[in-house]
Amino acid sequence: MAGGPKKCWPLIGFSLICLKMVASAKTAPEIPTIDQAYSKISNSITVEWATVPGATSYLLMAEDGDTVIETMVANSPGTVTGLKAATLYQITVRSISATGRSQASPPKQAKTVLAAPILEVSSPSPDSILVQWEAAYMAIGFSVSIMQANGLGRIWKENTTSTSLTFTSLEAGTLYTIKAYAWNANGTPGDDSTCNQRTSPRAPANIQVSFDSGTLKASVSWAPAEGAFNYTVMAWSNSSELSCRTTLNTCTISSLQCGTEYLISLVASNDAGSSKSTSAEALKTVACAPGRVTIREDPPGHLSVAWSDVDLGDYYVAFVKSDDGLEVHCNTSLTQCNFLSECGFTYFISVFAYNKAGQSPLGDVFNYTTAPCCPTDINPVLVSSDRVEIVWSPVRGAELYETKAADGFTVAECNDTAPACTLSALECDTKYNITVYSFSEVRGSNMSCTSQFITTAPCSPEIKSVSKDAFSTINVHWRPTNDDATYTVTAQGETGLFWCSSRGESCAMAGLPCGSVFSITAVAETQAGRSLPSYSVPLETAPCCPAGLTVTQVTQSVINVSWTVGTGAQTYMTVLESHTGQSKCLTHQNQCLLGCISCGVNYTVALKAISATGLTADCTYQSYSSSACCPLGVKLYRLGPNGIRIYWQASRGSFNYSTDLHGSKGIFTCAPSAGLSFCDVTEIPCGDVYTVMVSPVAETGLKLTFCPQKIYSVTCSGSTLGMVIYRGKRNAQNDTVSHR
Repeated sequence: MAGGPKKCWPLIGFSLICLKMVASAKTAPEIPTIDQAYSKISNSITVEWATVPGATSYLLMAEDGDTVIETMVANSPGTVTGLKAATLYQITVRSISATGRSQASPPKQAKTVLAAPILEVSSPSPDSILVQWEAAYMAIGFSVSIMQANGLGRIWKENTTSTSLTFTSLEAGTLYTIKAYAWNANGTPGDDSTCNQRTSPRAPANIQVSFDSGTLKASVSWAPAEGAFNYTVMAWSNSSELSCRTTLNTCTISSLQCGTEYLISLVASNDAGSSKSTSAEALKTVACAPGRVTIREDPPGHLSVAWSDVDLGDYYVAFVKSDDGLEVHCNTSLTQCNFLSECGFTYFISVFAYNKAGQSPLGDVFNYTTAPCCPTDINPVLVSSDRVEIVWSPVRGAELYETKAADGFTVAECNDTAPACTLSALECDTKYNITVYSFSEVRGSNMSCTSQFITTAPCSPEIKSVSKDAFSTINVHWRPTNDDATYTVTAQGETGLFWCSSRGESCAMAGLPCGSVFSITAVAETQAGRSLPSYSVPLETAPCCPAGLTVTQVTQSVINVSWTVGTGAQTYMTVLESHTGQSKCLTHQNQCLLGCISCGVNYTVALKAISATGLTADCTYQSYSSSACCPLGVKLYRLGPNGIRIYWQASRGSFNYSTDLHGSKGIFTCAPSAGLSFCDVTEIPCGDVYTVMVSPVAETGLKLTFCPQKIYSVTCSGSTLGMVIYRGKRNAQNDTVSHR
């Protein structure tokens, strides 16, 4: 039943074709005749026939007994595709026109050629290529050829009945084209198969290895290998393996380990595979930084640096750099170096190992700080009785200064970051041993600093008494409180400074000005300095006597005494004394009116200047004579038509007098001869009223003006004697009293 349908299908088709041909016999084109049918490609057969007039196309049919393949073509030749390789087909052709199609041509048999072998190629070595394939259907032999893809060089061709072939003596790293086909028993070649294959590269040559000790990297370079696409550099040691890959002819391997010996090899690669590894190059890296570094300072001023030995280290260099930038180093094959050091420095210490590869990486940097330096220029800038202020220049390494002052019983100290110290609450006139220690947090105090002795200033003396002797000399006594001290006493006032000194217990000062207030203090002085002043004692000198005194007669019984101001005086007492009695006044002013003065009497004038505290200065001046008494009984008599005589009664004693007549027509004056009590005025106009005053004249020639005045009227009666009429008198203030 199965074969039935396979056979049926071809009969049904034939019946249909026949019916069609009968229906169109009158109009169908001619039947073509196949000239030849052949196969050049394993999946097609090419057919050639004579052209049929009127045909517009042709139907090709290939049948292998199982399948029928039809192909429509325009003209001859035509090709049927989609066929099976190495298969015998029966080929027919039908012509087709607008009126129909012809019957099939007489069949012609043709067989498709063999299929192309499927190649597998590889390059097992830089100079060979291996070609492999599977056995092909109906193939009894194979032909394989090879040549450079660029067309240069020769062509190798080999025939074989096996399924593999190796070509040798090829160029390394070169791209080759391989072509292969199979043939059948008739020797007909089948389809060919073409592929390209490159030979693997040779191992690179001229390998150069350089090492960077600073970065722990190895740079590897080589001559390029023909046909190599990339390169792989490998470095391996007992503990690790590193590699780098590149398309260039140089490569850098990073992260190498110090103190390690590596073997370096190189492989070139392309799409065919890799070359053999190059011969290994040995590489020794730099030694690792020495460890277990120890630093000791023994004795001070000498640093000893030691470390552990390291692999691949040929020798060592220890560097010591101080914080001021100065650096020294030591080169040794041992594991210890010694250096000189100074106080107050921080030293930065590093140790490197060296070999032919270079310097080891930087290890730990150690720092060592020496003890701070000791101050050497301690200078006392202030030494008083109870404190000492000292300064010094800052020293290296000191973060703090400790100052101690010891007197054998007590210790005073101060700590400060500044290079200065004030030691207070000390005993006066005491010798102290003072030491300044420098301190740093790292090393503590430098206890090797030297000390110096400083004695405090003397103690302040105590004034016991201040006294004044009969010669106005001031004597000051004090209680001595120091050894081998000089004492100076000063009297300070507005008028100046006065002083005396002594090494004993007292001294005297003379010449202090009067009327002054002084503050008296005493200080002691030794080589260590001056003490604080003692408590002050006030001292007041007696007020000064006025430099000038003036006595002025105001009236016959009153005088005015005035004087200049006496320094320091607040109150004055004036005393006038004679055989007739005494007159005095007490005043704050610098003048005083004294009454009950007798005229024509000599007085002794005395003045007392009194200070606010009651100190008195007795001031004695020259004697004073009061003025003569005013004359009495003054009368006028007419002397001829134009003359007047004035009479008066002289007072006791011998005095000179002067007479003045004041009228509207002039002032007329006359003075009597010595011993007389009258004088004449001639050529005085009559018919006028005159004010007449007769006054004593002082020894200085000063005319007194306080005597009484009288008023007289001088008439013109025609008589040569005339009349002088008394009209009254004026007092010392010239008040007029009119009467007859």
